[in-house]
Amino acid sequence: MCGALQPRLLQAQSAGSAGSSTAATGSGSGSSDPARPGLSQQQRASQKKAQVRAFPRAKKLEKLGVFSACKAIDTCKCNGWKNPNPPSATRMDLQQQAASLSEPCRSCGHALADHVSHLENVSEDEINRLLGMVVDVENLFMSVHKEEDTDTKQEEIYGENSPIWEADFTMPASDGTQLGHQTGEAVFFFSGSPALPKGLSSISSLGSMDTGGAEPITGEKRKLPEALTLEDAKRIRVMGDIPMELVNEVMMTITDPAAMLGPETNLLTPNAARDETARLEERRGIIEFHVIGNSLSQKSNKKILMWLVGLQNVFSHQLPRMPKEYITRLVFDPKHKTLALIKDGRVIGGICFRMFPTQGFTEIVFCAVTSNEQVKGYGTHLMNHLKEYHIKHNILYFLTYADEYAIGYFKKQGFSKDIKVPKSRYLGYIKDYEGATLMECELNPRIPYTELSHIIKRQKEIIKKLIERKQSQIRKVYPGLTCFKEGVRQIPVESIPGIRETGWKPSNKDKGKEVKDPDVLHNMLKNLLAQIKTHPDAWPFMEPVKKSEAPDYYEIIRFPIDLKTMTERLKNRYYVTKKLFIADLQRIITNCREYNPPDSEYCKCANTLEKFFYFKLKDGGLIEK
Repeated sequence: MCGALQPRLLQAQSAGSAGSSTAATGSGSGSSDPARPGLSQQQRASQKKAQVRAFPRAKKLEKLGVFSACKAIDTCKCNGWKNPNPPSATRMDLQQQAASLSEPCRSCGHALADHVSHLENVSEDEINRLLGMVVDVENLFMSVHKEEDTDTKQEEIYGENSPIWEADFTMPASDGTQLGHQTGEAVFFFSGSPALPKGLSSISSLGSMDTGGAEPITGEKRKLPEALTLEDAKRIRVMGDIPMELVNEVMMTITDPAAMLGPETNLLTPNAARDETARLEERRGIIEFHVIGNSLSQKSNKKILMWLVGLQNVFSHQLPRMPKEYITRLVFDPKHKTLALIKDGRVIGGICFRMFPTQGFTEIVFCAVTSNEQVKGYGTHLMNHLKEYHIKHNILYFLTYADEYAIGYFKKQGFSKDIKVPKSRYLGYIKDYEGATLMECELNPRIPYTELSHIIKRQKEIIKKLIERKQSQIRKVYPGLTCFKEGVRQIPVESIPGIRETGWKPSNKDKGKEVKDPDVLHNMLKNLLAQIKTHPDAWPFMEPVKKSEAPDYYEIIRFPIDLKTMTERLKNRYYVTKKLFIADLQRIITNCREYNPPDSEYCKCANTLEKFFYFKLKDGGLIEK
């Protein structure tokens, strides 16, 4: 289902280009370096750290500038200074002369000083600590991309010898130090500052584990909404002819298993909602949903990081045309989050996304469920959880590029090719994909998406029960008609025994013939409306009710109407029959009586006006006298 989202990157780097020239035979964290026989990777990393920490201050700032986002202007999106004169060899750090702080970046054109301005007053010890992190990340990056085996790759990153468990990676940085690093096409963002930039401040590593351990866990499990109360259901008033008492009584029978129309067992009905299985499994604790992200500003949590690796594997397997390096970069990028679907402690699916709160939308990047867990409604339930998560964060639009395999899935989730978000709001923010279709989904904050299918199911049960009750009231057998055997050719419909008990009402054909000429009808209604508007008691109904005068009016009155609106409808030829015109007139009176007390001045005006326009309707031959 959603495992088919496989758009092609417009500018994606090929999978084999990164790190191919630096492949090494040893892959374990303690293996020796073939380039330096007898040296382990830890020893090699220590030597490299000693070298860079021996750099002069200017050289250190240059290296950290490569990993630091530009701060010249807010709109600059450059995440690392690029040397306009890169060294010709790969091991020229010591020999290469330090760049000047005024040297412009090859990417954004701003000076090196604009990238390292936050390091101006940072101590030498803090500079050295950041340089050590940079060396570790460079080594990890090379190890991950030259290692094909998943288990070995996880050991490289999350094993006991991995540098991410060292103090440098877990201790808080001093104020003002924040780095962004770009190596080839893979980007890692670091932020040790308590005052994070907007893109990083809202990112958190989220999970649902016990917090009694030594490691602090920043987490949030997607929780099921509390059961809707009767008062919640009544909050939006719906006008109708079904008494609320009857609805309450029917609801009691539906809640009672003994009175159900059909037993609600674990076996699903053939027409059950797509996400019914997933919803029931979540209720029983078989599956869980977690919004997780790679937060490098806090102490790392092993379970969260393992889930991120699992997500990277699911996306890579289900989206084979997407470069693995690109998937890894986004899944581990702190600016992106992923809604992970967990079953038996392992990742079986997820949706990777990036939120743009200032622009009012979120970009969905990857969406996949592992192949052996598909066709169970997990994809629909994932999307429903994602919708509720964004409603909670006041973001009501999704944008995504879907290829030909994924368009069908996104259509089922409410996405459309009709884009309502202005192009100026997303242009330059979301990633462009070759051969894919841009789709949008607008969220309704009043819909509980994870419970919607269950709510509709209950509504169907209510309707069935009401029909059953109505049928029990009219289930009476009447004697057959014998008049036709006696030569009678036709009889009035209303004379058929029991027909009125079914709810049938006589038509208005005999109460006034319909005017067939539309122009004649238009002129008749126009004259009648003009007379009604000049009536002295028509003043309360001349214009729509102002919300400032009656704040709750539109919560109680679902179908407001007034004489000004009727005039506009008449001009637009809305009243093609007299029934539509009379219905709107009567609704003005009904709404007034519904909202106002019977002895109010407004109801008195409504009573007088009702008598007047019915007199005019009869006088004009529009209804029977």
